[in-house]
Amino acid sequence: MSEAELVLRSTRVITPEGMRAASIAVTGETITAVLPYDAPVPDGARLEDVGDHVVLPGLVDTHVHVNDPGRTEWEGFWTATRAAAAGGITTLVDMPLNSLPPTTTLGHLRTKQRVAADKAHIDVGFWGGALPDNVKDLRPLHEAGVFGFKAFLSPSGVDEFPHLDQEQLARSMAEIAAFDGLLIVHAEDPHHLASAPQQGGPEYAHFLASRPRDAEDTAIASLIAQAKRFDARVHVLHLSSGDALPMIAEARAAGVRLTVETCPHYLTLTAEEVPDGASEFKCCPPIREAANQDLLWQALADGTVDCVVTDHSPSTTDLKTRDFATAWGGISGLQLSLPAMWTAARERGHGLEDVVRWMSARTAGLVGLDRKGAIETGRDADFAVLDPDETFVVDPAALQHRNRVTAYAGRRLYGVVKSTWLRGRRIVADGDFTEPEGQLLTRTT
Repeated sequence: MSEAELVLRSTRVITPEGMRAASIAVTGETITAVLPYDAPVPDGARLEDVGDHVVLPGLVDTHVHVNDPGRTEWEGFWTATRAAAAGGITTLVDMPLNSLPPTTTLGHLRTKQRVAADKAHIDVGFWGGALPDNVKDLRPLHEAGVFGFKAFLSPSGVDEFPHLDQEQLARSMAEIAAFDGLLIVHAEDPHHLASAPQQGGPEYAHFLASRPRDAEDTAIASLIAQAKRFDARVHVLHLSSGDALPMIAEARAAGVRLTVETCPHYLTLTAEEVPDGASEFKCCPPIREAANQDLLWQALADGTVDCVVTDHSPSTTDLKTRDFATAWGGISGLQLSLPAMWTAARERGHGLEDVVRWMSARTAGLVGLDRKGAIETGRDADFAVLDPDETFVVDPAALQHRNRVTAYAGRRLYGVVKSTWLRGRRIVADGDFTEPEGQLLTRTT
């Protein structure tokens, strides 16, 4: 600790061993020690004592649509990373769509990196995309450091990112398995979707019926079979169907290399409360019924579901029409994901340690970011300082998102982020931001 430049002290620090009073010593960008609360501060070190506020590792959100370049009016790196920082997120991994171009070739990745380089308030990594015609591009993208490859099994919603049929999925999976990459999949079966009733209009019940659980269940079953066939690493994105949980648990027990995420909106919002015409609640797969939500919470508790990510998927306000069939499907959640999750988790008897495990430790582990996701020696000095007992009412005008449409508007949430720290430097405090200091990350393993 003698060379520490910063000591961050709190009576409540969340470490891998649990919550305790501690002093965190930081040298440069790195945590160099986690010491008892009353450890002496070395000469020359700056003490930041945050009292009883909780210090937790910066969150790692591995499912974010930044949409930059090409659809920057939907979001963009500047606004997305500011919103993330305001919400205690210090690392995000950007999805390969809805930007133009999508991140499906090495050249497109370089374009994305150039655009992000001077706009990122937090650290940013990138997923690649698996399309029907880009198998040849997968290895070069992997070697350039993308964290894995996203594929859709049903239409993605944008023409430039077509979905894979089962034969195309097998080809892409075989190639990715050959270099032990990670395939992440939007799993809804197109045939089940096509046969579901498509009534359109403002009634949420009609939209819910158009994206039935069996579309997810069938797609996940086929994904498991392919993963077993190729011994591939596969990750199920944004699980919403509780009916799929038994087959997921069975596959994992049988040794299939399968991980699963869900999202705050599936864990905190229910179909029964969605007003007709309120397409700010529209996402695919959809927000389902309260009984289904209970199953997702149980799966988080028992480890069948690994982690929680936002699937932040914004659009301009004009695309959020009152017709659920035509409105853009996506929930904007970066800035509110931590308080939304903490509010629901505490009601169900979970602690902040659980939220950190689901939204920081396991997400960092999913993508191999071994310097993120925990407050311990050798990790990046990324922190969120949270008052877990303070509440606020969500005001869309107070959000940093470019388009301030939110399904959480008017909700009272627990957990106010007081400051966020990136690699040893405070980047936001009480609504004041520093200039962008984020780094572009690449896969290292």
